[in-house]
Amino acid sequence: EQAPTVAEIRTLLEKLGMTDARTLMRKGEEEFKSLGLNDTALTQEALIAAMAEHPRLIERPIVVNGQRAAIGRPPEKVFEIL
Repeated sequence: EQAPTVAEIRTLLEKLGMTDARTLMRKGEEEFKSLGLNDTALTQEALIAAMAEHPRLIERPIVVNGQRAAIGRPPEKVFEIL
C-alpha cells in the first residue's frame, strides 16, 4: 500500500543480488518509456529514485525472508528463499 523509499529499494536490490537497478524495473510500463529510463547514461541512483517516485515501475511481487529476497515470477522462485 505504501511505496518503498529509496533506502528500501537499495536494500531490496542487495537482497535480490541485483547490481543493476534496471533489472528490478518493469520495462513495459509507460513510465519507463516516458522517463527515458533505458538511457544507459542514467546512474543507479537516478534509476532507484525513479522507482521510489513511480513505484509502478518495480517488478512484483517481491518476497523477503530475512536477508534474502526473490521476485515471485515464476512463483517457484519464492521457494528458493523459504
